[in-house]
Amino acid sequence: MLSGTAEYALRAVVWLARQPDDQSVRASDLAESIGVPRNYLGKILHDLVRAGILESARGKNGGFRLATPPEELTLLRVVSSFDTIGVGAERRCLMGRPECDSSDPCPVHRRWQNASEAISRFFEETTVGDVLSDDRREGRSQADCRW
Repeated sequence: MLSGTAEYALRAVVWLARQPDDQSVRASDLAESIGVPRNYLGKILHDLVRAGILESARGKNGGFRLATPPEELTLLRVVSSFDTIGVGAERRCLMGRPECDSSDPCPVHRRWQNASEAISRFFEETTVGDVLSDDRREGRSQADCRW
């Protein structure tokens, strides 16, 4: 459903949100922790900084951390810089047609529209804070998270 890039962005943001006291994390440490190639993740992290989702600092204690409280950061905001299919207002036709709407639908338009709307609501209404709360409620810690 999500591109690899959007999935990696979501992994990174959730991992950073789990850090105690808004601790900054170096890109290399984050890449190793979530199992993403460091150079690829570096580009994603910088895109997230440009989007205002992360902050970065250089130097000995530098690294990346959330710029927005997890309770205010929706999953849609995290992934929307990287993906549009099925998420958000700009959806592409599942069959790849350049024009696909209710007046000129593709063969799967009506079924996909219902699923796509539900997926969009999930990403719009779920925050990173909700994800962390669910983890805590399930008794999972960061060490339990396997990517």
